[in-house]
Amino acid sequence: MKLALITDAWHPQVNGVVTTLHELVAALAPLGVQVEVIHPGLFENKPCPGYKGIDLAVRPAKRLTEMLDAMQPDAIHLATEGPLGWAGRRYGLKRRLAFTTAFHTKFPEILHAALRVPLSWGYALFRHFHRPSSGVMVPTQGVLDMLKGRGFENLKPWTHGVDLGLFAYHDKPLDLPALAHLPRPLSLFVGRVSYEKNIEAFLSMKLPGTRIVCGVGPLEDSLRQRFPSVVWMGVLPRHELAQIYAASDVFVFPSKNETFGLVMLEAMACGTPVAAYPVDGPLQVLGADTVGVMGGVLHEDLQQAVTQALRIPRAQARRRAMHFDWPQTAQSFASHLVDVRQRTECDANASHNGHQIDLNGS
Repeated sequence: MKLALITDAWHPQVNGVVTTLHELVAALAPLGVQVEVIHPGLFENKPCPGYKGIDLAVRPAKRLTEMLDAMQPDAIHLATEGPLGWAGRRYGLKRRLAFTTAFHTKFPEILHAALRVPLSWGYALFRHFHRPSSGVMVPTQGVLDMLKGRGFENLKPWTHGVDLGLFAYHDKPLDLPALAHLPRPLSLFVGRVSYEKNIEAFLSMKLPGTRIVCGVGPLEDSLRQRFPSVVWMGVLPRHELAQIYAASDVFVFPSKNETFGLVMLEAMACGTPVAAYPVDGPLQVLGADTVGVMGGVLHEDLQQAVTQALRIPRAQARRRAMHFDWPQTAQSFASHLVDVRQRTECDANASHNGHQIDLNGS
């Protein structure tokens, strides 16, 4: 089965969506799904205003149409709501082809935080984007319930996975020479240094030891100046990042606007417990498994969460991460795909449930 995966987020961008899609492509191959990724690098592109490191395709509709016509995919999935996502949506509606979409990021909250755009406006636009989708894949039940309450339809639960091999378990914090001079405990944040991450909640805390930040973003320069005692490591290759996770004593996740939070899984896979607020994303990722084990601590007082998370056994954090293996995650994704030949309703007021693709057939 040939899948056209259309995404505005792809390499060389560094973020959780890119990581998720990259690993998804690899995990789909054993299921017989041949994935063609259509990304901004295949088009004329320009940097996204205010977000250094994120390039967006410029007027991609004509070129995208030519690519999809030549490709003749069995299924189309729109992973993002950027220029390529909108162009893919128009293509599907014009050709009367079924397609699926995904809700990876709470962009209405980002627009509200950065530009004060009312949340209702942002969600109205996204509701319009996803309305003709035969299945909107959502990473957590909490986000699914939120979107349902805002009038979204055809919502499909699809959690994300983690590479348990790359992010290898260490029963005690890894002793890295590059970090040996830093006072412990090492408290780590990984992610974009941007409006929606609430990173100041982490940087402003008076914690013992050392705070480390891995990532870049629009707030980086100002925060570097305000918090000079923090160790700023920028963007690291994945194998080096895995070592930083493993060397840390606690991973701090201050965001309150995540749909999932892949970095929490990566930390827990290495054995590093997580401290976070009890909100969507952390609630589902850290939540108790069948034997009541959590991979960290959720608390309205983030500093209390950090203090308590330092006492979580590393084996316990790893055990929680093992619930999110990629083979199962890829199978769930594939089960939600629909055959393009199942025509969608082009009426903006209509919804369509579609038919699942038989992975054993075409």
